[in-house]
Amino acid sequence: MSPPLIVLGVSRSGTTLLRVILDRSSGIAIPDESFFVPLLARRHRGSVDAARFLDDVSRIPTIRDWGLVTSDVAPRLREGMSTGEAIAAIYEAYAAKAGKPRWGDKTPMYMRHLALLERLFPGAQYVHLVRDGRDAGVSFLEMPEGTFTRTWAHPQSLAEFACLWRTEVSSARALGRRIGPRRYYEVRYEKLVATPEDVVTGICAFANIPFEAGLLDYVGATNVAEKPHQRRLHQPPTQGVRNWRDDTSADDVQAFEAVAGDLLAELGYEVTSASRGRSSVRADLRRGWYAVRLAGWNASASALQRSPLWRRRHPRLDGLAHPRVARG
Repeated sequence: MSPPLIVLGVSRSGTTLLRVILDRSSGIAIPDESFFVPLLARRHRGSVDAARFLDDVSRIPTIRDWGLVTSDVAPRLREGMSTGEAIAAIYEAYAAKAGKPRWGDKTPMYMRHLALLERLFPGAQYVHLVRDGRDAGVSFLEMPEGTFTRTWAHPQSLAEFACLWRTEVSSARALGRRIGPRRYYEVRYEKLVATPEDVVTGICAFANIPFEAGLLDYVGATNVAEKPHQRRLHQPPTQGVRNWRDDTSADDVQAFEAVAGDLLAELGYEVTSASRGRSSVRADLRRGWYAVRLAGWNASASALQRSPLWRRRHPRLDGLAHPRVARG
């Protein structure tokens, strides 16, 4: 298969909307959020033991929710393949089941794992969807309980979300500078909802996937819209569904801009504070404390996922205790 297309974006930046649109193309299959890439990469380093890898696959609810069982993945595995190839085999099975020649991914959590994505999928292309962090932050803080996993670094305020937004957007843009325009394409959420056909046409040209009539006709055609935090998918791309000027206090806006105003300005967004994001001791402390909490969470998650405890907590879901895999 062709190298994957990975949709990047901070949580609540419109990445689900873009995924739903692109997944309607005959040229690519992009499933709902995966979450399992760091897990499998931590548990399977170096050459893959195919039977052990497949046993882990049988324990991951997301893969079952995609409509796959281990017998879909097993023929694509072989002893000694790389971790990236083995993980790609899951996506390839999904794309094959959908009758499509290429796979993609959209999981905002992977904004914290860009180096891992590059190591696993060295030829991947990336579409980075950027949204004004203040709008994304307001939306993030209004998400219903139970729609996400809280980490130690989970933002509780707009200023804390600014730390996440600044870190992740900056990291993705740095990736883009390293790999160049043939593999990295950056678009604004605000342009996507204002002129969706123009933006999607550009993305399809970049990724060499067909732009087809019907890509934007997703309303009523996706069950993702039934999720409580995705109800906007019941309507076509719409401008102004969130406006930080109306939804946010002046103090919260100033706190966000103290942390990330420099990046807002760099991206061409309005900055209201006189400081325009100049560094302050308090902003530096916020960013530093966020980095410490995030590193602590990632370390603890890695330790748990690599331990025998993970399998005890995650029983097999499809009953295939001894799946057959290719040898050699």
